[in-house]
Amino acid sequence: MSICFIYFILFFFSSCLLFFLSLNFMIFDYVMMMEFQLINMNSCQILMTLLFDWMSLLFMSFVLFISSMVIYYSHEYMSGDLNMNRFILLVCMFVLSMMLLIISPNLISILLGWDGLGLVSYCLVIYYQNVKSYNAGMITALSNRIGDVFILLSIAWMMNYGSFNYYIYVDYMKSDMMVIISMLIMIAAMTKSAQIPFSSWLPAAMAAPTPVSSLVHSSTLVTAGVYLLIRFNLSLSYNCMLFMLFIGSMTMFMAGLGANFEIDLKKIIALSTLSQLGLMMSILSLGEYNLAFFHLLTHALFKALLFMCGGCMIHNLNNCQDIRFMGSMITLMPLTCSFFIISNMALCGLPFLSGFYSKDLILEFVSMGYLNIYIYLIFFISTGLTVSYTFRLIYYVIMGDYNHFSFHLISDNNNFIMLKGMTGLIFLVIFGGSMLMWLLFPIPYFICLSFTMKMMVLFVIFIGMMMGYEFSQLKLNYSLISLNNMKKSLFFMSMWNLPYLSTFGMNYYFLLLGKKVYDNMDQGWSEYLGAQNIYLNIKNMSEFLQFLYNNNLKIFLLLSIMWIMFLVFF
Repeated sequence: MSICFIYFILFFFSSCLLFFLSLNFMIFDYVMMMEFQLINMNSCQILMTLLFDWMSLLFMSFVLFISSMVIYYSHEYMSGDLNMNRFILLVCMFVLSMMLLIISPNLISILLGWDGLGLVSYCLVIYYQNVKSYNAGMITALSNRIGDVFILLSIAWMMNYGSFNYYIYVDYMKSDMMVIISMLIMIAAMTKSAQIPFSSWLPAAMAAPTPVSSLVHSSTLVTAGVYLLIRFNLSLSYNCMLFMLFIGSMTMFMAGLGANFEIDLKKIIALSTLSQLGLMMSILSLGEYNLAFFHLLTHALFKALLFMCGGCMIHNLNNCQDIRFMGSMITLMPLTCSFFIISNMALCGLPFLSGFYSKDLILEFVSMGYLNIYIYLIFFISTGLTVSYTFRLIYYVIMGDYNHFSFHLISDNNNFIMLKGMTGLIFLVIFGGSMLMWLLFPIPYFICLSFTMKMMVLFVIFIGMMMGYEFSQLKLNYSLISLNNMKKSLFFMSMWNLPYLSTFGMNYYFLLLGKKVYDNMDQGWSEYLGAQNIYLNIKNMSEFLQFLYNNNLKIFLLLSIMWIMFLVFF
């Protein structure tokens, strides 16, 4: 009995238990808190607090369910790996850190989970141990480190108030005195959820194994920032929310645009995650934390499945991630491609799949609000771009010609265990949205819109489908559109140059200054005025004295007599 199976059983049953507990808490409107006092110093208690309410229990059950499926899937995906046990234990450490983050209403215990996520994420990103993985791991760790620093600063600021349990001060945090804490938490959440300007680490983190991408970079780690802000939802001031709305909408647009030009399968799915995170941030900043939480859960389901299907294809194609080599996969791997299309349709918001319930509700809520035309347009354009890159991906991967080696063995029969892991998720991807809708919103949202605005979502979906078809034709034979607009294509592909700005932009001038200081000071003037010069002077003097002593005894004696006479006379 392998370690994968043991952890699969453990996580799956824990998930079922927590789900029913969550239902119980939801029906009775029940909240349970447990406090353990660690240190008490000058009226400032350091407590370990655990908060169990319907939200934390439901999120934990979803995280555990997805982790159980991913671990089951890893049994085959990582079968060629010599350090399989280490990999599974790292994933379990990750899940435990996530649990700690979810059930903590206390900034210090949140920091434990938050730091644990960053550290284990780094270990998982560098798992394959090549130069690309190391670079990706470094940018991931350093971007998340910024968020850790902001949480540490907020802990220091909370010292003024005598308790680290932020839920006590939620209403008070809007005042000018405590607004700095909500600002710090907001920036920390932006780093963990990869909002602009910290977006470049998420596509880079795709260097990790695919099961990790499925669990960590789609459903759990990146949603930690959004979850934290959902917990802080009442404490955000008007200016914070306005700033967050702008940042979230820009991230959503930028990621959607970038995914239409990307050719790496995992990076396309990562950019779609980034786009959905922008959507969650934006709707959260409009004050609808329940909608953000709803979308967070449904998105976790279909995005985990999407990554699993992508991993299945990569595994069969001999570890090739370039979508230009794929094509006509539906004839080779029919079941995997069916799952792939269903989860893609859920991402687009096709009616009655899980993504539709949350996404459609968010867009209709935005249409009903009194927001300006910029916000309205950017929400709908980003949705159109989502549909566009999804259909581009489907055209490239599922239709078209097979462009890989002609000598191949690609079949669903090769990956039976992976398919079983994916089948566990597909039911929730289809039925999860409606189920959660009935659970989370006992009183439904009242949406009152004109017919044109109501149909706007479907209209945008159809326009996006046509755009996706056009984008899928951007090959070398299609009037060379990509090559004629090379600079624009590269600009959009590289997420508005953010990866360069967050690597070279951060360290180029410092490294240049360091080189100048090294050349001019360390190897230059300090050598001339310091040790080297003193050494040369002493060397010259001793050479001169040696010359006197060895060769010219007369001069030496003459100088000695002169010295004695000098002493006698003076």
